[in-house]
Amino acid sequence: MKVMTPRTVRAGVLDVAYAEAGPADGWPVVLVHGFPYDAHCYSDAAELLAREGARVVMPWMRGYGATRFLSADTPRSGQQGAFGADLLALLDALGIDRAILGGFDWGGRAACVVAALWPERVEALVSAAGYNILDPARAALPLAPEVEHRLWYVWYLHSERGRAGLAAHREDFCRLLWRLWSPRWDFSDEDYARSAAAFDNPDFVDVVTHSYRHRHGLAAGDPTYADIERRLAALPPISAPSVVIESGSDGLMPPTHFMDLSARFTGGWKRRVLVKAGHNPPQEDPRAFADAVLAARALAAERRALSEGKR
Repeated sequence: MKVMTPRTVRAGVLDVAYAEAGPADGWPVVLVHGFPYDAHCYSDAAELLAREGARVVMPWMRGYGATRFLSADTPRSGQQGAFGADLLALLDALGIDRAILGGFDWGGRAACVVAALWPERVEALVSAAGYNILDPARAALPLAPEVEHRLWYVWYLHSERGRAGLAAHREDFCRLLWRLWSPRWDFSDEDYARSAAAFDNPDFVDVVTHSYRHRHGLAAGDPTYADIERRLAALPPISAPSVVIESGSDGLMPPTHFMDLSARFTGGWKRRVLVKAGHNPPQEDPRAFADAVLAARALAAERRALSEGKR
């Protein structure tokens, strides 16, 4: 995996750092990382897609890497509405009218938000762990103990002790999550250091703590995204052709491949289970992730052909 040199573009409330692979006139793919990772998780998968003619854009999310807020007065929000708005603004800033979107964790949430609320901008979707839009109405409901214990980091970050712990030990904290969430992934010190540099962003702690507090009603949202949050509360379906990736060895979210997701993905969807992958599927199995993007593109082509045939 190579070190990616970021470019920057002004998009919405941010100067967004991003990397690209593939031809400038290629079919557009935008891949968004999750917490606590960075754009490097897509490096190998992007190279595979570039060989297929894709223009792959990989941004660093708010609070990561060289991405910066334009104003000191902008709330350092980590709410899902902000993630979706950031991704939409990036598409606008780069002049991308329509793209295949992909992501996992926070990045999967951003991609799902845009796919649900602005379907005209999405050719197809690749979403790890399925429908990633949060349901605020169920946020206070307890989960099974087997699931709850995996969320220790969430409850920790709800406290000021947790905030201070993340600020003081962010590198060790995030390395622990990598290890717990991907128990079969033997990542190297170099792999981790390459991404951990992104956690030195001055807004990292604020964005992370706000994200985990806001979703449980412990922190107010940025009023800028109130309408987006209202629309997301209805859990809108995703009409783009979609490929759902489930990781068979995810130490955070056990696979749910017995669930029927047809009510969430109404534009046609397929499931791919990566038996050995953990929480970070694009970096743990880049070939399989790239194949999922190609499968999503094929689904979109099939849907387009079917629609044209009915005219």
